[in-house]
Amino acid sequence: MTHLLEDDLQAFVDDVLDEARRGEVEAYLAQRPEEAARLHAYRAQDAALRALFDPVLAEPVPAALAARPAARRWRPVALAASVLFAGVAIGWIARGSVAPLPQAAASLARSAAIAHAVYSPEVRHPVEVGADQQDHLVKWLSKRLGTDLRLPKLATLGYDLVGGRLLSGSQGPVAQFMYQDAKGQRLTLYVSTQKGEGRDTAFRFSQEDKVSVFYWIDRNYGYALSGEIKRDALLALATAVYQQLSP
Repeated sequence: MTHLLEDDLQAFVDDVLDEARRGEVEAYLAQRPEEAARLHAYRAQDAALRALFDPVLAEPVPAALAARPAARRWRPVALAASVLFAGVAIGWIARGSVAPLPQAAASLARSAAIAHAVYSPEVRHPVEVGADQQDHLVKWLSKRLGTDLRLPKLATLGYDLVGGRLLSGSQGPVAQFMYQDAKGQRLTLYVSTQKGEGRDTAFRFSQEDKVSVFYWIDRNYGYALSGEIKRDALLALATAVYQQLSP
């Protein structure tokens, strides 16, 4: 087998290798299960991102944006036109928003939704540490996030703990706890550090494709409860989580 580079592995994830090279990568991965799992996770993340954002790309562009302006000889006028065009484009992208959300809050909801879409469908490895090791799970993730985490109990609302895992976020480690009801419907609680954000406990709602998210920031930590369930049902669960985390 010829030497494989990381570029070859990433090209395999993107499905752009020719048949011969793809066969070499498959043979390489067959002998290295950890590498195979890593690339499988990359593909799952790609699929989740496409599911979330491809519908936006498919939306028609307004006629005002599609129209091509006539060429101008005077450079300042062309510059002004480009600035106006950018403003219209930003307005189109942000349509439906009453006011822009803080960047950290918007990022929290999006990251939580993507993590939910990636891990909630997993059958064999939905979590790193199972509910049978609950004490170890809480101590481990508390140590990594630098705070005493509380594990909400949702059994009275029909959801039992499956377990949890450690993720990487833009501002440090992230904890993800997973719950499941009797029908196999799953929820995930995403807890991340939000350095310098202060206290903001207002509930916000975000719909990321099929994933509904209720999220809030409390002091230096962000919380997001995600699930593919109706908004009212998720709100009741998020309220229970909030009350247990902030007694």
